[in-house]
Amino acid sequence: MSWSFSGLFTALVTPFTEAGEIDWQALDRLLSKQLAGGVDGIVVLGTTGECPTVHGEEAEALFRHVRERVGGRVQVIGGVSGNDTALAVVQAKQVEAAGVDGLLVTCPYYNKPTQAGLLLHHRAVAEAVSCPVVLYNIKGRTAVNIEAETIVRLAEVPNIVGVKEASTDMTHILSLMAAVPEDFAVLSGNDDMTLPILALGGAGVICTLSNLLPAAMKRLVEAGLGGDWEAARGEHNRLLPLMRGCGLETNPIPIKTALAWRGDIAPVFRAPMCEMTEAPAAEWRRRLEEHGILDDLVQDEAA
Repeated sequence: MSWSFSGLFTALVTPFTEAGEIDWQALDRLLSKQLAGGVDGIVVLGTTGECPTVHGEEAEALFRHVRERVGGRVQVIGGVSGNDTALAVVQAKQVEAAGVDGLLVTCPYYNKPTQAGLLLHHRAVAEAVSCPVVLYNIKGRTAVNIEAETIVRLAEVPNIVGVKEASTDMTHILSLMAAVPEDFAVLSGNDDMTLPILALGGAGVICTLSNLLPAAMKRLVEAGLGGDWEAARGEHNRLLPLMRGCGLETNPIPIKTALAWRGDIAPVFRAPMCEMTEAPAAEWRRRLEEHGILDDLVQDEAA
């Protein structure tokens, strides 16, 4: 399959059994719904997949399982995260060996590297593999922003092909979109920023809400990429309360809670993630019920 990092990519949750193990049957059900919803790709062990608590042989098995299950019908992107560059290089090689189509490499967290350190880190990871690499800029979790000038310099590395941009700073996003090469994919990393990033020439979104509503998010992205802004705005406005609902507590708590309420997965997290607290859960249920999500399991496809 030729590489095309454009469209709707679901940042897939990792379902667990009550015993805390990966729930392979639930995972297969989720993947079937993603394929039926028309997604363009699956991101495994991103933020939404609880990447800090799934690692080693278990992570490798997860990458391989998803790759085999989708059978080349969509792209599979493997998450690589860490704040030790040497270990991130080892992890990147392992993820690539599991057969994924590309890597999503998170900005190092906690040790707050300078922009020079970010250049060093991402170049080292990208140059250790042959598959495409997408940067993951998410200052809210890492405390460091990959500045637009740094991303432009990283775009010079042949296999660094895009960035998942999870900034809410429109000044940064505008500077980035104006500066990167035309063939460099800028994808929204926040569901509610999908429409404006598409309008600026972005390539799509790596999405949380599409775990629950893949077809609806696909319609939004297709409309935007196709220049049908009236349709794109309509989907955006309809879905906006749900997009923002995914942030009522720390991701992936709300989206996994919604999937559990709908009967897709068990409401199980790995600590320090935990079940949703009472007040946000009540508000989240209200929004989902208002949109008919919990009443009709095919609401997304029928809408």
